[in-house]
Amino acid sequence: MFGSSKTSMISKDEALPGRDQPIEVTDRHVVLGTPLKGPWPEGHEVIYVAMGCFWGTERVFWQIPGVYSTAAGYMGGWTPNPTYDETCTARTGHAEAVQVVYDPSAVTLDELFAAFWENHDPTTLNRQGNDVGTQYRSAIFATTDAQLAAAEASRDRYDALLRDKGYGEATTQIVRDRDAGDGTFYYAEDYHQGYLYKNPGGYCNHGFCQVGYSPA
Repeated sequence: MFGSSKTSMISKDEALPGRDQPIEVTDRHVVLGTPLKGPWPEGHEVIYVAMGCFWGTERVFWQIPGVYSTAAGYMGGWTPNPTYDETCTARTGHAEAVQVVYDPSAVTLDELFAAFWENHDPTTLNRQGNDVGTQYRSAIFATTDAQLAAAEASRDRYDALLRDKGYGEATTQIVRDRDAGDGTFYYAEDYHQGYLYKNPGGYCNHGFCQVGYSPA
């Protein structure tokens, strides 16, 4: 998963050109058996998270009861329908991201945020361990204003906990999905979907936790 060392975000004009044709993925989630693409069941919501390599991120979230579907992909950049190799150059502007579809009656946003904050290091800008580049940045892309406000509040609470323990502040990008690059989540290649289920011994650098998250 080691990518480009580029640590500053490119502009839209600098981004790779991409392509019109989307990447094809399987219809069903390899672990959950649910659809990988919408439409989603009534009442379900979608949020996008980025916390380094998307292989481990996806596994963190598919294990949470109340999560209906997850998918690995690229978000927050400018290149249409980017490939994995392109994203790893940091020249698309995208983060390796995971689409999380959840049932708010079965899992709260705070439970999702706890999994987010406690399983990576949000204080390292554009980096998770040896994975360096803007594609590995920490981010939450909200699909509603309520999600955005909740994400910002969770960041503020976690920042206070980090400071109390002598750690740095979170560098996490928190924006509405429509304001994240071109606003589109692009599915990653099929072999990335459910990667750590298909490859149980595969690379994963998640699980790092400086401070436990305290829900509101």
